Amino acid sequence: MVEVGTDLRSRFPSAAHLCSWVGLVPGQNESAGKRKSSKTRKGNKYLRSALIEVAHSVCRSDNYLGAQYRRIAARKGRHRAAVVVAYSIMTIVYHILTRGEDYKDLGGNYFEKRQQEAIVKQAVRKLVNLGFQVALTASTAS
Repeated sequence: MVEVGTDLRSRFPSAAHLCSWVGLVPGQNESAGKRKSSKTRKGNKYLRSALIEVAHSVCRSDNYLGAQYRRIAARKGRHRAAVVVAYSIMTIVYHILTRGEDYKDLGGNYFEKRQQEAIVKQAVRKLVNLGFQVALTASTAS
C-alpha cells in the first residue's frame, strides 16, 4: 500500500475517508435539495483504476465480492457494480491493515442466506401462478 502509507489511522479516521480519497464515492450534484446522479469524485487515479480492474476480474469468482458484483450489475450495470466492489475491497483493506486481522470471506451464497424466506415466498408464488400446488417441508440435509 505504497499509495496510502503505513499509518492509516492518522491520515484516515475511517474506511469511508480512505475510499473518498481514492475517489470511489459519488460526486456532489445537488440542486434544490435533490441529489442527482453524477460521476464519482476525482481521487488517486492509479489506485482507483487498479481497484476497479480488480473488481471487474472478481465478477466470476464464487465468493462474497463476486456475488456482490453480480447482484448489483443486474440492477445498475457493470461499471457501477465495479465501483461498488472496489469500494468494498478498499474497506476490507483498511480494516485488515488497521486491525491486523485476517480476511474472512462471507461466501458466494451470503445474500441468498440473508434473504432465504423472501426467496422461498417468491418461488412459491411463481409456482402457484403457473398452476401448481405447493407444500413445503423442511429438509434434513444441510
